[in-house]
Amino acid sequence: MNANRPTVIDMDVVTERAPMSSGRKTSLVAGILYLLTFVSIPTIALYGSIHEPNYIVGPGPDTAIIIGGILEIIVALAGIGTAVTLYPVLRKQNEGFALGLVAARILESGTIFVGVAFLLSIVTLRQAGAGADALTTGQALVALYDRIFLLGQSFMPAVCDMLLGFLLYKSRLVPRTLSLIGMIGAPLLIAGYMAVLFGVVGRHAPLAALSAVPVALFEFSLGIYLLVKGFRPSCQ
Repeated sequence: MNANRPTVIDMDVVTERAPMSSGRKTSLVAGILYLLTFVSIPTIALYGSIHEPNYIVGPGPDTAIIIGGILEIIVALAGIGTAVTLYPVLRKQNEGFALGLVAARILESGTIFVGVAFLLSIVTLRQAGAGADALTTGQALVALYDRIFLLGQSFMPAVCDMLLGFLLYKSRLVPRTLSLIGMIGAPLLIAGYMAVLFGVVGRHAPLAALSAVPVALFEFSLGIYLLVKGFRPSCQ
């Protein structure tokens, strides 16, 4: 063999990438879905007008309410998607808890769908020209939305994150510090929910908002972590 003979390199072999593992695909999808659950944040501003007592007979377009409803539907579908996507991975730790997470996410999303239905019913009454006779009905539908919002977007997310935090902590699929944020944040959110439910604090009180920060931080950080790094290879 000629030692001076140049080595021929097959560029197709060099440039060929290793196929993405199923675990990495799962983490990517779950990360994207978790970040999608934050698209409804603008509804805080979009729904401002519908809380006005005379909204049904007032002037102006309904575009903001309709857009808010669409954003909430996206959140509901993304919420179900997160649990379904993670189920094959989490069931290896505790199948009952993993299935409970799927069920809790479905229930959470169901309440969001119902809340959107209440709001769109108000829009329908307004567009139909229901007039002053529908003022009481409109106000009742807004009150129902506010109540089911507390259940679907305060209490149920806490239940979901308690289950998810436990499963992630046990599996070490992500850093345990991140899992602990969810496990600690969930009881705080439930405490805030109960305080609002029994009238101890107002729905928009600073204390109520602060109780939701750890859970929001957990879900947003989890989405970023899964998207950028994925599950820890040694723990899959």
